[in-house]
Amino acid sequence: MLKILNLPFKIITHYKALGVQGMMLLFKRNIKSLKFFNITLPKHNSPVLLRNNTSDIGVFYQVFLAKSYNLNYYIDPKIIIDCGANIGLSSVFFKNKFPDAKIIAIEPEQSNFELLEKNTKNYNNVFCINSGIWNKSTNLKIKSNSANWDFTVEEVDYKNEDTIPAISIKNIMDDYDIKQIDILKIDIEGSEKELFEEDYEYWMQRTKVLIIELHDGLREGASKSFFSAISKFNFRMTKKDENLVFYLK
Repeated sequence: MLKILNLPFKIITHYKALGVQGMMLLFKRNIKSLKFFNITLPKHNSPVLLRNNTSDIGVFYQVFLAKSYNLNYYIDPKIIIDCGANIGLSSVFFKNKFPDAKIIAIEPEQSNFELLEKNTKNYNNVFCINSGIWNKSTNLKIKSNSANWDFTVEEVDYKNEDTIPAISIKNIMDDYDIKQIDILKIDIEGSEKELFEEDYEYWMQRTKVLIIELHDGLREGASKSFFSAISKFNFRMTKKDENLVFYLK
């Protein structure tokens, strides 16, 4: 009964946020046999592909209904690095908000990466990297993978079919000849612990806006590592949903 009573509210909410496509989203996600479906967002030239009955739906709601990345950035960004891009929804959001920006999207998990490439293929100046983010170039192994976005990794000293390559943000800056990062988004499921433990000074002092989600529940000490690093810089902080936003000076 409660679900039936909530239905009109859901319909209105979806319609207000996404128009007819919002109602299509509500309809398609309830067809359990539908494994994939497209949603065309208002004022977006290319639809996004979602896997039904997966965490893709939650990510979509976070990005496009809760508008977690719709912030006042105070800048016209030219370079955006999306660490933990998942299936590309945050990159799609950034590209439509800042069409002239170059976006580097990094995602380690293979099935997520395949959708990341599909969801960004119709946008120019978006570059996808199938790697993990770490504090150096190394190899990682996925420890758990329960919901496509809720997985953790650990560093290993070997390379085989089960490992994934990892790169540092400094590596990315060097490879793409980046002098300044205008927006750096970090959502890497606990690997922020290692990322901010060492060799972060170079790219941190060249970053203007940092958006991060911390995951102490997945990796103990993640917040401690991050706040120890960020405390060495001058910043102004705000919060939007699960994201902490730092305007670095």
